[in-house]
Amino acid sequence: MNHSEHTSATWSELQHFVDSSTVRHDLHTTNFAHPNILDTIPTEPSRTPYSMDSKRRKTGDQDISALRLASRQKYLAEREAQQLALLRRQVAEEAEEEERLGDKLSARERQEFRNNRKTLELAEARNAIDDSGEGYILPDADYSNKHEALTKRHKDKVYEKSEVQLWEEEQMKKIKSQPKLKASDRVQEEDYEYVFDTSNEVQFQVDASTRVDVDKQMLQRQLDEAEKRASSIEDVRRSLPVYKFRDELLAAVDQHQVIVVVGETGSGKSTQIPQYVHSALDSSGMIAVTQPRRVAAMSVAKRVAEEFGCKLGNEVGYSIRFEDKTGPKTKIKFATDGVLLQEAKSDPLLSNYSCIMIDEAHERSLQSDLLLVLCREVCHARPDFKLLILSATINAAHFSQYFHNCPIFSIPGRTFPVEVLYSKAPEANYLAASITTVMQIHISAEPKGDILVFLTGEEEIQAAMESIEETKKKLGSRIRELVVCPIYSALPQDLQQKAFEPAPPNGRKVILATNIAETSVTFEGVRHVVDTGYSKENTWDSVRGLSSLVITPISRANADQRKGRAGRTSSGWCYRLYTRAAYYNELQPENIPEIQRTNLDEVVLSLKQLGITNLLEFEFLDSPSSTSMIKSLENLYALGALDSTGALTRLGRRMAELPLDIKLSKAIIESEKYGCREEILSIVSMTGESATLFLRPKDKKVAADAARKRFTSLEGGDFITYLNIWNEFVESGYDPGWARENYLQGRVLTRVRDVRDQLERLADRVEVPESSCGTDHIAIRKCLTAAFFTNAARLQRDGQTYRVLANSGLTVHIHPSSPLNESRPKWCIFASLQATSKEWMMTCAPIEPDWLVEVAPHMHTESSISKLGDNKKMPKVLQERSKTSAGHNTTIKSGMPTGQK
Repeated sequence: MNHSEHTSATWSELQHFVDSSTVRHDLHTTNFAHPNILDTIPTEPSRTPYSMDSKRRKTGDQDISALRLASRQKYLAEREAQQLALLRRQVAEEAEEEERLGDKLSARERQEFRNNRKTLELAEARNAIDDSGEGYILPDADYSNKHEALTKRHKDKVYEKSEVQLWEEEQMKKIKSQPKLKASDRVQEEDYEYVFDTSNEVQFQVDASTRVDVDKQMLQRQLDEAEKRASSIEDVRRSLPVYKFRDELLAAVDQHQVIVVVGETGSGKSTQIPQYVHSALDSSGMIAVTQPRRVAAMSVAKRVAEEFGCKLGNEVGYSIRFEDKTGPKTKIKFATDGVLLQEAKSDPLLSNYSCIMIDEAHERSLQSDLLLVLCREVCHARPDFKLLILSATINAAHFSQYFHNCPIFSIPGRTFPVEVLYSKAPEANYLAASITTVMQIHISAEPKGDILVFLTGEEEIQAAMESIEETKKKLGSRIRELVVCPIYSALPQDLQQKAFEPAPPNGRKVILATNIAETSVTFEGVRHVVDTGYSKENTWDSVRGLSSLVITPISRANADQRKGRAGRTSSGWCYRLYTRAAYYNELQPENIPEIQRTNLDEVVLSLKQLGITNLLEFEFLDSPSSTSMIKSLENLYALGALDSTGALTRLGRRMAELPLDIKLSKAIIESEKYGCREEILSIVSMTGESATLFLRPKDKKVAADAARKRFTSLEGGDFITYLNIWNEFVESGYDPGWARENYLQGRVLTRVRDVRDQLERLADRVEVPESSCGTDHIAIRKCLTAAFFTNAARLQRDGQTYRVLANSGLTVHIHPSSPLNESRPKWCIFASLQATSKEWMMTCAPIEPDWLVEVAPHMHTESSISKLGDNKKMPKVLQERSKTSAGHNTTIKSGMPTGQK
């Protein structure tokens, strides 16, 4: 093809392109999209087109560059003016805030204000230089000429090419003329693994003069991170709703002795108010903040210490059972209600504290209600004492009325809208429905947002975990990552912290929790709440003397609290596994206070120790039934803790020092008489934790039952069985591996060890001398009989059931988990009665009937016992089994290891 043919073809292609082109908006092709473009293009190639004219194209590009530069300079000038105006406004606002707050500002805030003022001064001084015209002003240069001069390159003269150069060009043309390889024929980079030959590494030597100090580098990095974290924490604190009401709140605290602070979820009342009050009150006394649960006390204390800028345990600390993380410098102390009540027993006026804050008071736990009763008396005795009752919206007026119509200070919450979804029909199995709902949300809902599921207890949480994990394995990689995090009071702290960690990238976290997650703790990132509508409550029947741990429907107040957990950080959803009609017609408005549904033996003993004598006429926040109160007074009198006038005896004062059930406290005191303190301390510690001690996996039930049977004592019952387990655990060196091998919960045994250490210190405090009876189990059983003689039972004629000597002859059964369920001795004692499908005796021990006369002659006489004498009509099979049981000899591993630390 000659040159003219080539030019004609090119021109034809150009015209075809113009005819077929659509309107385009690119800067360099606007003319080609114009409808009149054909008028400007010649029909013959007599003129050089614009696209082929290199000189014209270069000039156009230079014009565009100049326009871009001018536009950029204009934008920077406007941006500078805007930023300067914002800085002036910020400095003015900071000056007003500094004048208003004065000494309340922190050193960091003052430094930040000074830096901003200095920056403004420098910026205005710079502008003043530009405005005055002083200094050098560079004239505009000819950018085209300047660019041409800078980019000009030397061009060699054109010489004739050598033979070598001609040969190289020939070879290159041949290569280019070869057909291209298909994509499938090309060698891909990932087809071969790159292997690095370490022998070819370049060796370097560090210049000593430039060596980086690793320690200094790490320290600087830590300082930078701390500064960044402090800045972030301060921003969060200022964003909380309570921050806007700081001055008004402190003014109210200054004017009133008692204040009820009502704060919705997310208002910041639990973390911020203690710090505000600390900054305003006299620092002579501590501020105590009570929490109903151990988990809440630890987590809130950790957060406040971080905001306070101190190490946990210094200015901010916490105190829970078995763990006291406070010191001489502590000014803000978070504690459980029970810990503060124990302190009040030795210091009824709480003289170490200038202010008490009772958080989550709306839960109406037994301990918090007792604290309110105590603090009311302290307010009367100490005019300088301050009391703040922190509550949700419910019960605020009731609290105010109890404290002589004290003011109510309301703080709005920072909640986002939550969409509520009710189940169309009642769910027959709420546990299975909750697991299904979790998977529905995870598979179909948007990826963002964790899931919080409310269940009733540890057993349900463990079952839900197993089911979700099994479903995850079946679905495999078809679903995103789902991390299951349990949380309940008995869970170890390190496992509890996993629930507070962020979810993995592109994954989701599901938190399985009891009602502990309603108000006490906060999980960031939760947007989905699954509400089963149930919780587990302990109720007490004072007439029959038995407790019932019952799964009951929650109240509407609880349901609203659960819903609010989905709207902490953004909008969310609440999936209620019950109908809308059930919410309005079946759920109670509020919870029944625990003081009206629990055993009052310990309550009465504590109030007696605090000097409150006339309990039947005492003004409680919500008074318990007179029947329950009288029954507890009778029990304490029978045990010798009260005299005939209702006053505390020496035995009663010693029992009150022990934070236990009154019968277990009596057993420790009585161990002095029978010389078995070491064994009784071990038994009492194990009894309190026995509910969660044994493991029985579904696939290893036979092995677990065999391991448990190895510790069983038919002669000593459950109490001696617990002692055998403890002694072997001590001999193993407190080895968790030994616990796993024997299907026992290692963390429960660790907690037993903590309980026993504490009880040993308290036994020394109440002057119970050290003693050990070795393998003399009769001394141990007599000591237990001296404490549990009111819980004695006699086998009935049917050989299956027992009749309780007290409580109007209630018919009961030995629990199937007890070793005595096989031997069924004629006489036995039990630690408690539990009502489920039947009335069960829990934690039993066989006794001799004449022991009852020996340890409690005021309650059991020889004549009353002889009337119940040997039952001649007892079945022969049972008589033979009883004889076999009496002759059975069980070795008890004992001795001084029970007291070993």
